[in-house]
Amino acid sequence: MELKDLSLKQIISEIKSGKISQKEVYDYFLDRIRKFDPQIEAFNFVNEDFQEKDSNSILAWVPIWVKDLFCEKWIRTTASSIMLKDFIPPYDSSIIKNLKDAWFSSIWKLNLDEFAMWWSWENSALRITKNPWDISRIPGWSSSGSAASVASWMVPAALWTDTGWSIRQPASMCWVVWFKPTYGRNSRWWIIAMASSLDTPGTFTKTVEDAWLLYEIMSGHDPLDSTSIDAWNKINPEIWDKKDLKWIKIWVPKEYFIDWIDSWVKSEIEKAISKLKELWAEIIDISLPHSEYWLAVYYIIMPAEVSTNLARYDGIRYWHANDVGLEINDMMKKNRAEWFWKESQRRIMLGSFVLSSGFYDAYYKKASLVRWLINKDFDDAFKNVDIIITPTAPSVAWKTWEKVDDPLKMYLSDIFTVNGSLAQLPWLSIPVWYAKPETWEDIELPVWIQILWPKFWEEKVFEVWHVLENSLKEYINSRKPEIF
Repeated sequence: MELKDLSLKQIISEIKSGKISQKEVYDYFLDRIRKFDPQIEAFNFVNEDFQEKDSNSILAWVPIWVKDLFCEKWIRTTASSIMLKDFIPPYDSSIIKNLKDAWFSSIWKLNLDEFAMWWSWENSALRITKNPWDISRIPGWSSSGSAASVASWMVPAALWTDTGWSIRQPASMCWVVWFKPTYGRNSRWWIIAMASSLDTPGTFTKTVEDAWLLYEIMSGHDPLDSTSIDAWNKINPEIWDKKDLKWIKIWVPKEYFIDWIDSWVKSEIEKAISKLKELWAEIIDISLPHSEYWLAVYYIIMPAEVSTNLARYDGIRYWHANDVGLEINDMMKKNRAEWFWKESQRRIMLGSFVLSSGFYDAYYKKASLVRWLINKDFDDAFKNVDIIITPTAPSVAWKTWEKVDDPLKMYLSDIFTVNGSLAQLPWLSIPVWYAKPETWEDIELPVWIQILWPKFWEEKVFEVWHVLENSLKEYINSRKPEIF
């Protein structure tokens, strides 16, 4: 069996048993990057210098790839923006420090949409990443470089950040396991910010157990991050022995089965729900009263925080002045107009508008109040159920550039993901079946379902998804991406 077919946990075991060396693992994945990345274009920078480390450490120096938002000391970190083209941080983010303490090997930086904003991956200033299942299609949203690298087996695991959709759509479209913990579980310190009350770092992996392994290393209270939570984060290992879902109450909200979800996708998700019933899960029907406001609230709060976080980038402090002959205000206007791409500019303008003195009460304040109601909807729902299961995306991956001229249609694709982000809930998703595109082309692409659970209940989601993953393993492993 090749290394690409092994999980992160299995590769670590192989190294510790002496069956394979750290250098052999490193060289194997480096060779795959050289072979496949010219087609996929997932990487911004690649580290080809290998150093032997302690093989008895937790991660045994296995290479893990990093989204180009995580600051790594003396390694160029750009957020895939010309504005930060030459930024080299003198510090590690807290997540990177935790992983270094466990002896992970960073092979450097993965591509993303500029500052993690846009939908279909056509907004990176550096390159456009392709979907390994069909390189003519998008790989998902802003964390797609991380997802594509794992899906094409150029890497056993990768780091990402999620704001409203950044990782769930790429996971769904590329076929990888993603896990997002409760907001505040993982520190945001020195991760380049987009929207501070929404941003959450997490992982792409091949299996649920791999997600758990990295979660226990990455999570924990960080005194440097004011939003970090000090709470118990260990998982009972006995959950990996569970074979069924008896006594688990699952809710499938009707609000997610909207009219414009693709018929192929809807059909495959219904099959997955039937599988849950076979595993003895109890399916319960409950409603979320404020579902009609999810997108409106998100697209007020998110750009407001974007405009605040991106205000620091003037082309002077993090790179260089474009034209030193101009007055300071004219120089900053010129730099920001030239070095921010159009989506960043759009969100800065929208955010500045909803925060302005004449419109703050009408927009941002009201959105914040409705966000509290959305939180309450979930709190009330979890009094009656253990977890919530939903579709991840209304369709499978579409063709690159197919919808780029219709931002409103792109916004609507986020309807299944932004509500949990507003409520700061933990999520996990795995592939369940395959479906055809809405254009009825003769190709089958991954379909995913995602689950939400109450804050700090990470153990329950790992338990449920491990059971479902094992029951579907033979089927979901029956297909491989086009590139192979």
